[in-house]
Amino acid sequence: MIASLCRRALLGVSLGALATLSSLPASADQITFVSQGGAYQKAQTVAILDPSAKKLGITINQDSIPDAWPAIKSQVASGKPTWDVVDVPTGNCLRGGEQGLVEKLDFAKLPNAAAMPEAYRSAYSVTYEFYSSVLAFSRKKFPDAAPSSWADFWDVKKFPGRRALRNHPFATLEAALMADGVAPDKLYPLDVDRAFKKLEEIKPSITVWWTSGAQSAQLLNDGEVDMVMAWNGRVSALMGEGAKVAFTYNQGILQSTSLCILKGAPNLATAVRFVNEAVDPVHQANLPLHIDYGPANPKAFDTGVIKPERVAQLPSAPDNASKQALMSYAWWSSPAGEAAEKRWVSFMQK
Repeated sequence: MIASLCRRALLGVSLGALATLSSLPASADQITFVSQGGAYQKAQTVAILDPSAKKLGITINQDSIPDAWPAIKSQVASGKPTWDVVDVPTGNCLRGGEQGLVEKLDFAKLPNAAAMPEAYRSAYSVTYEFYSSVLAFSRKKFPDAAPSSWADFWDVKKFPGRRALRNHPFATLEAALMADGVAPDKLYPLDVDRAFKKLEEIKPSITVWWTSGAQSAQLLNDGEVDMVMAWNGRVSALMGEGAKVAFTYNQGILQSTSLCILKGAPNLATAVRFVNEAVDPVHQANLPLHIDYGPANPKAFDTGVIKPERVAQLPSAPDNASKQALMSYAWWSSPAGEAAEKRWVSFMQK
């Protein structure tokens, strides 16, 4: 999941490693919040962080780092962490819980989170936003009948053309199994042998194994590939610029980042209050007004904040989510998932 952080479009904003403050004056009630920077952190500042700070009467100091996991481990090991709440790939929160690096949550103090679907939270985390790995394609290459499933992606005779997949097992193994006929809601535990067997079939037809969200979008935009697994936000951005590309949410893989609190956080009580506020339905509904990610709290879609035409574009909208597989970070964080990640390296080296 760490590699998935590359999907964040760094458009005009670099919060860097320096802490910044919300618009409120400093107060005794404060937290340090950490995310991945760029356009994403700018959007959440406007949609979630500043409104939460104002409502709670706290100061939110911000830090940003592309990969927070090493710093989480070192801060907790020091016994004096400086961060409170981190927005990281959901799997990091789960591993952090298993390794004693993040706090166990008391959902009696998190009513907004407690009301969310059970699959959207764990003992150590609350889902914060959603994005999807989707099948995207060139409308120039496929002006009429376009690929609409992973079976179509694998069908090189019916849908000839250059293809690209992500050089990472997350979502790629899930896509391979769906191409082999596994239903989106029956994927886990992943049949790893079956997935790699299916990947061996398509491997000779993969032109590029991409390593960043920017690369996946560029490949499609430049016509270097005709279809690609890509993150929905990257393809939406191309579409907004007038590129003749499209994607389908059918058999997409719904992925997320989550909020968790560092073990021994210096402002624990305030951090808990903030996490609850961050998944407030209205704050959550504000996020997709600023960036192409879906709210984690389903009640955001009941607020009326998001217009129907915008709802239809979002990965976590009920109609779109129902067509997709919800990634099991619990499986990927298990020994079986870790073994699959190691096996991926061998698969790519063949």
